Amino acid sequence: MPHPLFTPELRIMLGDRNAPGLREFCESLHPATMAEALDDDFTPEQVWEAISHADIRNQAAIFEYLPPARQVEMFEKARPQVGKLIGKMSHDDRVDLLRRLPADVSERLMRLVDEADRKDIATLGSYGENTVGAKMTTDYAWLPGTLTAAEAIDQLRQQAPDRETIYYIYVVDDAARRPGGSIAPPRLLGVVSLRDLILAPRHALIRDLMESEVITVKFDDDRELLTRIFTRYDLIAVPVVDDHFGLLGIVTHDDVLDVVQQEATEDLQRQGGVGPIEGNYLDAKFGRVWWSRVQWLAVLFGLQMFTINAMSSFETELERLAFLAVFVPLCLSVGGNSGSQAATLVIRALALEQIHLKDWFLVLRRELLMAAALAAFLGLLSIIRTYFLTPDSVLVKVPPDGFWYLNWTVTFSVMGICMTGATIGAMLPLLIKRIGFDPALMSAPFIATLSDVLGIVIFFSVVQLFFF
Repeated sequence: MPHPLFTPELRIMLGDRNAPGLREFCESLHPATMAEALDDDFTPEQVWEAISHADIRNQAAIFEYLPPARQVEMFEKARPQVGKLIGKMSHDDRVDLLRRLPADVSERLMRLVDEADRKDIATLGSYGENTVGAKMTTDYAWLPGTLTAAEAIDQLRQQAPDRETIYYIYVVDDAARRPGGSIAPPRLLGVVSLRDLILAPRHALIRDLMESEVITVKFDDDRELLTRIFTRYDLIAVPVVDDHFGLLGIVTHDDVLDVVQQEATEDLQRQGGVGPIEGNYLDAKFGRVWWSRVQWLAVLFGLQMFTINAMSSFETELERLAFLAVFVPLCLSVGGNSGSQAATLVIRALALEQIHLKDWFLVLRRELLMAAALAAFLGLLSIIRTYFLTPDSVLVKVPPDGFWYLNWTVTFSVMGICMTGATIGAMLPLLIKRIGFDPALMSAPFIATLSDVLGIVIFFSVVQLFFF
């Protein structure tokens, strides 16, 4: 969304070729604000023109805040400074960007990048897209343990301009050779915070100040682990290690926030019966979104045939007591709603590791008690609803002395369907996870269908109990 104040000013300055004004904008505004101001129908050439008046580090910072689609457009219209700009970008961000580019564009840009940056991009790009390694950066602050605090501060001052964060400094040994002759990453010995380093006596050794019990993640761990690690330990950054405890890089808190947003978006899309869609809603490819949605709609459409079969088996009851048909939607909606509530709670508890598969009986017991309490309240509402708010056009069709039968039919149906829906909603995610699928992807669609089928069976079973 364009910035209401700065976007018009930028457009005027670009039209006037006001270089001093554009430089002032780039230097005085936060990179995110500058990117927001450029989030309009500016051409890639105009965006390059606007940011080219800043120093290369500031250009990279602004560029990282631009929408992914705009970044791709700009790199396809590459400028001479692109190689230097890529070199100043966050390591994980530039790898993500190059993955989104067409192969020929990516290959052309890689030729403009320094050899060291090319090696770093190739290394980070080799990790799986949803792994910790894909989210890490190699711009971490490090020190040998033999330095004094005073020496460490001097060395850290030299590293700081090119580091993602200096609040955690990782203590490492020298790179060693592994069997076969390959150079191993430096082994992680510990970590010292910038606060502890500043407050330490000048002659204290780093190895005496460091914390040797370091929270780490492995490069091939699933990225969802990061959210649990950062939440549990309130970290700013976490080191990424290999199988030999070699330090490969770090993941910072801002990248974890991106992971949280992406995972939450994917879970919500799955719960709606839509596969994960990459990118913004309007930027996603139409065919990809169509396929993500239509495959589940087709599956559910087929499963709804069971609903038709269930209703057809009670065709005689419907013909004799046609007035009951108006209560079917009321009763069936209870099952879907209660099931969705239970499923949402259980799926989220699974994601946060508040419950595990072994806790299925505790979940079942709790949800049965909750369902009974909910059903009792809804049953009371059903009595009030049926007694006071049933339309006269329906009441005239009720057999003599059958009003209370109707009342109890609706009441007990609502209670039974509520308990069934809540139980299915609680147990189905656990079952789906047990067989190895994602509960967020499959629970909501199946809960709706199962609740409809079982709701019809329950409703007409209660009808037979009171009217036949």
